[in-house]
Amino acid sequence: MNRLNVKFAGIDFKNPVVLASGTCGFGKELDELYGLDKLGGISTKGLTLNPRPGNEGIRIWETTAGIINSVGLENPGVDGFIDKHLDFLNSKDVVNIVNLSGHSTDDYLYAIEKLNKVKLDIIELNISCPNVKEGGMNFGIKTEVARKLVKAVRNLCEHKLVIKLSPNAEDIVELAEMCEEEGADGVSLVNTFLAMAIDIKKKKPVFDNVYAGLSGPAIKPIALRMVHQVAKSVDIPVMGIGGISTWEDAIEFLMAGARVIQIGTANFSNPKAAIEIIEGIDKYLESENIQSVEDIIGIV
Repeated sequence: MNRLNVKFAGIDFKNPVVLASGTCGFGKELDELYGLDKLGGISTKGLTLNPRPGNEGIRIWETTAGIINSVGLENPGVDGFIDKHLDFLNSKDVVNIVNLSGHSTDDYLYAIEKLNKVKLDIIELNISCPNVKEGGMNFGIKTEVARKLVKAVRNLCEHKLVIKLSPNAEDIVELAEMCEEEGADGVSLVNTFLAMAIDIKKKKPVFDNVYAGLSGPAIKPIALRMVHQVAKSVDIPVMGIGGISTWEDAIEFLMAGARVIQIGTANFSNPKAAIEIIEGIDKYLESENIQSVEDIIGIV
């Protein structure tokens, strides 16, 4: 038995390392670099029901310890993904996680109907999207608003369903507990933190939308705390995300209770980060004479 094997919601991962949504496209470039088969899983670029061109203006801004992004969910839409990318992902020995966003409950449900008809492993439901029909507040801020969406999707979705939680939620532990109550198979956290940058020469916000999403090492200690709190509060499995750049970071998240971890921003500065993290976890287990990665999950 491979000491890196983990189970998440009944699905076998050969190791606990997954590429995070929005940082690896649909995996084709990194497959050429090192082979996706070496990974535990990949979460696709965030999909929406219909194709989106993304945001205008500056989309990426570097910060002291991370990046702020305002990409705006540029993607080919669910049909475009199914037609052009799904077969490639299903041909790889890797857990195929399809990340789905929407701007109304109907958007999500129509997309789920399409995805119900195809082969994939997990749907990761991104609820950090503005509900345009209800005044623009993100679905994932207030627990009872999110509940309506999660309940509707769970009732329709025939795949394993993981809810991706926003760190900007009023109470992320309460949000996770709600997801468990409504039948989610797991949760992933955290998404990006709401942030801002100002161009002091132009004397105006860097981003056309003013605020955007902060990720990278800057958020790691806060993300780790949130993962720990959620993992202690729910029985469904947790995917840990947020500033993981090294194998040591990954071990921390596993010890905090994450069964699987996702590598995001680190992919931009080091495209082989995920492979180095897998190798580092394995060497750590060997050096500590630990028989399985399962033995360190949630020990703190």
